[in-house]
Amino acid sequence: MKQLYDEISNQTASIITKKYSTSFSMAVRLLDRSIRQDVYNIYGFVRVADEIVDSFDGYPQEDVLNRFEEELWTSLKIGISANPVIHAFLNTIRKYDISIALVKAFMKSMRADISKKIYKNKEEIDEYIYGSADVVGLMCLKIFVKGDQSRYRQLEASAIKLGSAFQKVNFLRDLRQDFEELDRTYFPNIDPRNFKDSDKELIIEEIENDFKIAKEGVLKLPKESRLGVYLAYKYYSHLLKKIVHTPAKVLKENRIRVSTPKKISILLQSYLRHKLNLV
Repeated sequence: MKQLYDEISNQTASIITKKYSTSFSMAVRLLDRSIRQDVYNIYGFVRVADEIVDSFDGYPQEDVLNRFEEELWTSLKIGISANPVIHAFLNTIRKYDISIALVKAFMKSMRADISKKIYKNKEEIDEYIYGSADVVGLMCLKIFVKGDQSRYRQLEASAIKLGSAFQKVNFLRDLRQDFEELDRTYFPNIDPRNFKDSDKELIIEEIENDFKIAKEGVLKLPKESRLGVYLAYKYYSHLLKKIVHTPAKVLKENRIRVSTPKKISILLQSYLRHKLNLV
């Protein structure tokens, strides 16, 4: 009977991924079937935690997060959870021996989204990005290398840079929403109300450096995961390109998006390059 519960838990994580992020779920579909479900399980868990701190406005968010985290740690001790999302995540954590330190760093950043509204310096925001994005990439990397520690260490730095680049692009894309709706300012020493082109250029330079290092690692990933991660990289690279060509005064008022036709174009181009062994 537990096998049926495992299947339902996996399906729950998959549905959450597909409903919340069409772009990410598109990339996951390009992963080899042998690792696809485990990535869904990672994303399903982090998505629910993120929704608690971002979308449960008007509810006791800290209490909900406390109960969610308590269930997580309890399930890690006893080996099962009545929460399907946590149960699916738990199975993947145990399967690939993913470090609990990564999970703790993630939960710390989620808790910061409730209590911390302004990041005063680079050290503070780097710690937040590590917990909210980099560790998610590292969890996925554990899956991609299938437990090969030597390969994991080889690709660890580039995985961190890719997570950082993705998160910083998200910060730029969601600048207005984060400030006006969530009362958060992620970029140190930058006032979203007076966001200038010079501010944007400094951030973009940092993201481009992250992407440069990240790409080297993407191209060294095992074949089973390379295309899916490459697609995510190309999608975010295009989103950054749109942000580059968007004036700061527009960026602080509007959320920049990639159109569905362009997403399909990026998908087809990435797939073709993969088939031609160019990726």
